[in-house]
Amino acid sequence: MPERSHIIWFYSVSALFLLVNFYFLTTKETLLAALLPVVFVFVWLAVARLDWLLLAVAFFTPLSVPLHELAPGLPFDLNLPTEPLLFAMFILFALKLAYHRGFDPAILKHPVSLALYAYLGWLLVTCFTSTMPLVSFKFWLAKLWFIASCYFLAIVLFRGEKQFYRFAGLYISALVVVIFYAWYRHVGYGLGNREAGHYVMNPFYTDHTSYGAMLAFFVPLLILVVFHRNFRLRHRSLAGVALVLFSLALVLSYTRAAWLSLLAAFGVWLIIRMKIRFRRLFISFVLLIGAVFVFQGQILQLLERNNQDSSADLAAHVSSMTNVTTDASNLERINRWSCAVRMFAEKPVFGWGPGTYMFQYAPFQLTKQRTIISTNSADAGNAHSEYLGPLAESGLLGLISILVLLGVVFTVALRAYTRTKSLEERLLLLSVILGLVTYFTHGFLNNFLDTDKAAVPVWGFMALVVMIDLRLRREGARQQEPTS
Repeated sequence: MPERSHIIWFYSVSALFLLVNFYFLTTKETLLAALLPVVFVFVWLAVARLDWLLLAVAFFTPLSVPLHELAPGLPFDLNLPTEPLLFAMFILFALKLAYHRGFDPAILKHPVSLALYAYLGWLLVTCFTSTMPLVSFKFWLAKLWFIASCYFLAIVLFRGEKQFYRFAGLYISALVVVIFYAWYRHVGYGLGNREAGHYVMNPFYTDHTSYGAMLAFFVPLLILVVFHRNFRLRHRSLAGVALVLFSLALVLSYTRAAWLSLLAAFGVWLIIRMKIRFRRLFISFVLLIGAVFVFQGQILQLLERNNQDSSADLAAHVSSMTNVTTDASNLERINRWSCAVRMFAEKPVFGWGPGTYMFQYAPFQLTKQRTIISTNSADAGNAHSEYLGPLAESGLLGLISILVLLGVVFTVALRAYTRTKSLEERLLLLSVILGLVTYFTHGFLNNFLDTDKAAVPVWGFMALVVMIDLRLRREGARQQEPTS
């Protein structure tokens, strides 16, 4: 009898599903109803296996596409399927805090979490003073559900390094799919076509800069897995293949900022490897800033002599990084940065409001700084900086809050790196630190932390740092307990 009832249920649900699809196909001319089983699977994951849902988010993030690609003309946009999933995880996180009260207070009181509260708190304050409150509150909510899902929940759901490796591995696997898709399109234009290399990864990544940033972000972790003998040969081989693919994709992306970020990560690796003290680094940094200030005229003259534009020739493309005379990409960045500084000068305390830069910067452009790719419409970008963007949108405290957050994250990560006695854990922390260095170095030239493509892995890496730090603290506390 139970088997018969199961059969009846199966055929009834199947018939209903077919009827719903037939209705939408004939009346609305859409097959979107066919996605209902996928929706039910995600609902089940949210209820029964939240850790699997986080892994699903990691896998689908590189493959997510903007809603406007599927349904043009809508007054809003979001990336499918990841942003609805992240919002659902945020709701579950809020319910867990409100009703179960079982969330680890050590996570909520961790220094990184406290820095995040300050960052989000000031963003919220500037939403109320925003020139476009609706835009700012939407921006703040999106930021909130990224952090709640990929930082707070991830700390709990990782439960150890293996779950983190699955999280990163799924993102990397999906990014490999995007690489092959981009190459398939790129071959049609010719692999030497630099302009095609800027958009062949669309619609998965809006342009080559975000794509290149994420390729560079995972290179340190892939190097760890390839060369660390504790991993199985199968995993090392797969990571080796991925590392080769990522390296080739980085070259073919023609993303100079991504190349520069890997160079910065290598420099940080040398500093950590050589155990150079912070005091020496600080003195060197101050001397460098002083030298730049004293010789700024000569440096500017030297940069202005470089007339090499962006090119398909790799050596010439690298040389064009310092061309501030004719290279349109470099000049447009200077234009956007200058606008951000002028916007800050007009509203230095509260800024113009989170997420409003792209709508407000046009009047601050100077005719002499405009380029062939400049625009007055709110359809072509942002401040091209993770630092000047907050400065313009949330004032001085907006910039300070993000700098304090980064300072706390790297301090905690380096402290955990020196304290752990596990070689595998130390190398994992090193790869995470270097991955974050690549992104926040890239952040001087571009900003993607308000998109799922960057937010999911970046906040996930920070979650791992906190997870390991909390475990080391607990182990240290147990060792200090008096033995009876």
